[in-house]
Amino acid sequence: MPVICGRFRCVMAAGERPLNEVQFLTVAEVASVMRVSKMTVYRLVHSGHLPAIRVGGSFRIPEQAVHECLRESYVGVESA
Repeated sequence: MPVICGRFRCVMAAGERPLNEVQFLTVAEVASVMRVSKMTVYRLVHSGHLPAIRVGGSFRIPEQAVHECLRESYVGVESA
């Protein structure tokens, strides 16, 4: 079912939560969670590694996307 976002239609992929249930974080909050600088978060957003929506002049990042990004970036240490 498409969701109306302003004058555009945003089609949600199967299995995603409805937009009214999504928790969005600011760039500063994401930087705090990831323990990186805000500039690093901006780079992740601009490179496409971290999805975000633009609200006015700032970005909002879905909390689940932050967790998925961290999970995908995890580097395990192999035991000797």
